[in-house]
Amino acid sequence: MKIWKTEIDLKTATERGKNTMSDYLGIEFIDLGDDFLAARMPVDHRTKQPLGIMHGGASCVLAETVGSTAAQFCVDREKNYCVGLDINTNHIRAMRGGYVIAIAKPYHLGKSTQVWGIEIKNEEGQLVSINRLTMAVLER
Repeated sequence: MKIWKTEIDLKTATERGKNTMSDYLGIEFIDLGDDFLAARMPVDHRTKQPLGIMHGGASCVLAETVGSTAAQFCVDREKNYCVGLDINTNHIRAMRGGYVIAIAKPYHLGKSTQVWGIEIKNEEGQLVSINRLTMAVLER
């Protein structure tokens, strides 16, 4: 089932984040389907904590970036916009380098809220974290 209410493409999704935290962290959108959006982020000096592993907050930034970007394209952008209400992240595997890939899929696309599941995996497809993002749908 196609979830997009507004035209979406990877270039538009990536450019939407120019001069924001997602741009600074090197997040780029890499895949798109009828019911998902995917982005990747490097694990480097910008996204690591002092122990040399990916910072948990960086996981949250990636999850919220891909989930909230997807949410924006699931509404009529002339009438509505979405903002984050809650994010929950469970860290499963530490990352020391390379890229992590986040895939956002909706659990619920309602008139006033959306709930998204975002899995973050390493380049080998191993689960790094699971995330749940709740978005409020507001009127312009």
